[in-house]
Amino acid sequence: MSQSRLPLRIAILFSGRGSNLQSLAAYIAGEEVPAELALALSNRPDAGGLAFCAAHNIPAQVIDHKQFEQRADFDAALHQQLTNAGIDLVCCAGFMRLLTADFVSQWHDRLLNIHPSLLPAYKGLNTHQRALDDGASEHGCSVHFMRPEMDDGPVIVQRKVPVLADDTADTLAARVLQQEHIAYPEALDIVLKKMAGTAEQTRQI
Repeated sequence: MSQSRLPLRIAILFSGRGSNLQSLAAYIAGEEVPAELALALSNRPDAGGLAFCAAHNIPAQVIDHKQFEQRADFDAALHQQLTNAGIDLVCCAGFMRLLTADFVSQWHDRLLNIHPSLLPAYKGLNTHQRALDDGASEHGCSVHFMRPEMDDGPVIVQRKVPVLADDTADTLAARVLQQEHIAYPEALDIVLKKMAGTAEQTRQI
């Protein structure tokens, strides 16, 4: 990262409708946020979030993972695009791709992810149904620094919801999603303040 440059340049990776993309974009647009949304990137050309980007003048690109035979080749193209855009921090927001260890290591502590569970519980898929099957009394979401292992890394923010007696996976997911839209901007605020402080200290040296 260029420690002397402000505002910090953020990229958001997404694969679907982009609900967390939208909440992050709204946060980053705040006047006091020391960052700019420099790039939104999807691995799916039919992702619904692309329409949101077009409507709000957010620079968006697609790298279709189906055009790559090897996962490492897709990750290399992704890394190159992020580097070309001068990205300082990457936020995965509903990005449904497992990233290789090499890619994650290249973006160490500059790669955030949100997961719909209270990590370390329920890594992987179908988290809401698994919480119900276990009779969990609470559920939620976690924003964390990504590490090479799936859904692993230091947690920045967690937000909880109670599991209700009449919950289904869908109703529980809907309540957790509401908390995701709060948790991700909160976590990004924490990380940006730390990164901006480091950049300011570097400029004063």
